[in-house]
Amino acid sequence: MRALKLHFQLIGTTWTEWEERQRGQNEPIKDVYPNRRAPVVVRQDGQHVVRKDMLWGFPPFKPGAGYGTNFRTLKASQWRKRLDRERRCIVPATAFSEPDKNTPKGAVEWRWFERADKPPFFFAGIWRPWTGDRGTKKAPNVGDHMLYSIMTTEPNGIVHPVHEKAMPVMLMTPEAISQWLSGSSLEDALAMQRPAPNKAVVMRPPEKKAA
Repeated sequence: MRALKLHFQLIGTTWTEWEERQRGQNEPIKDVYPNRRAPVVVRQDGQHVVRKDMLWGFPPFKPGAGYGTNFRTLKASQWRKRLDRERRCIVPATAFSEPDKNTPKGAVEWRWFERADKPPFFFAGIWRPWTGDRGTKKAPNVGDHMLYSIMTTEPNGIVHPVHEKAMPVMLMTPEAISQWLSGSSLEDALAMQRPAPNKAVVMRPPEKKAA
């Protein structure tokens, strides 16, 4: 989040006020998993850029399904009707992981990808309010929640050898962020659904396992 304050000049008075109120009160957010909270950036009243903590994943499509953590096809109304400017968001990140198809079934390893030049980037996403239970049988969490999901696209040449299905949409310039958050038309926003250039992404070396 410290890097976010310096990155892409997105921070305004609203963010600063929020941060001062919350300083020392929240545990730092590190790795983010489905149904865990993450800092999400939205435009409030069409003007101020503000942070809101949200849970990762839309409600399951059907009983037994997992959370809707990402979307690629836009035919389903669940996604398309929330692509209006008021429901777009960006999610700060330093890396993302994908399951390595080259590792054995039952012992699949996850590979991490990051920007080649190391600064943080942003996932393109959408958000929605939702009321229901986001907990477990032992620890229910019933109430009003804010949820987000990220947009994916076809993998680039760096990700494809590991995961051939998809990769997140990575916003890495102020212009790309502005087009996603503030693009006046749906076509402007959907133009961002493309893989990052090969030269812009690297895979981290696999972590050495303890002997």
